[in-house]
Amino acid sequence: MRHCLSLDDFSRDEILQILDLSASLKSERKNGVKKPYLEGINLAMIFEKNSTRTRVSFEVGINELGGRGLFLSSKDLQLGRGEPIKDTARVIGRMCDMAMLRVNCHEDLVEFARYANVPVINGLSDKFHPVQLLADYLSMVESGKADAKIAYVGDGNNIAHSWLMLASKLGLSLNIATPKGYEVSSEVLEKAKQNAKISGAKISIFDDPKEAVCGASVVSTDTWVSMGQEEQKAKKLADFAGFCVDSALMSLAKPDAMFLHCLPAYRGYEVSEEVFEAHADEIFNEAENRLHAQKGLMLWLLRHKNE
Repeated sequence: MRHCLSLDDFSRDEILQILDLSASLKSERKNGVKKPYLEGINLAMIFEKNSTRTRVSFEVGINELGGRGLFLSSKDLQLGRGEPIKDTARVIGRMCDMAMLRVNCHEDLVEFARYANVPVINGLSDKFHPVQLLADYLSMVESGKADAKIAYVGDGNNIAHSWLMLASKLGLSLNIATPKGYEVSSEVLEKAKQNAKISGAKISIFDDPKEAVCGASVVSTDTWVSMGQEEQKAKKLADFAGFCVDSALMSLAKPDAMFLHCLPAYRGYEVSEEVFEAHADEIFNEAENRLHAQKGLMLWLLRHKNE
């Protein structure tokens, strides 16, 4: 059974197939073409964490493909009352054709996928956010920056880990800059380095954002204070001093560099108002691409689920 728990679940060619399919579906939508590729398919959408883009993009996406999305918060399920994950997974797998989960703990997602017997998609976990990076790379391809040098500046979180997986699979050049104490997972970094030996990716880790951004064609960041971490806000603002992507930092990138942000964005923290608004078209195209990338992913998974 094929799942999307991280981009490490796919080969380079498979990632490109998903993105080609996504681009084709985006073109069809733009031209008013609607085909029920997934007619009769039921997608269970399980949310432990609130969402704007993930819920809207998956729900609209499955509907446009001819299927149906079932929104299920943890409060709606027996999970909220202590039912084992593996039991919920076996029930969902017998009633639905696919499941997307947005969870607090990545290991819960792994256990769900082990027992569900249907394709499972990671809509976000504490470790990875693969669907976001599919949208980001689709945005890069559309901007003629498929092979561009990337700089990620910020927390060594699920977005940073997903950049590592994407770059290491596709053979890209990636710089990551995080403050001391907020480095990426050593396990994820080691896996990326192993992938890079095959793909030829160049991965560099910094604690100085200026070094990371210098000469980059794509600059990416994420919020410093993730959902559920609000009590850490004051400390993080102090620890991340100098990591705001402002005009001075962007000036070190190439003149035509694009800026990506997975949203929500907190102006004055991880990105300045000036940089955000200067790159708003890129950012909101990136947000829209969540819809197209996820449609491509769902269609690809169901076509290849038993491979």
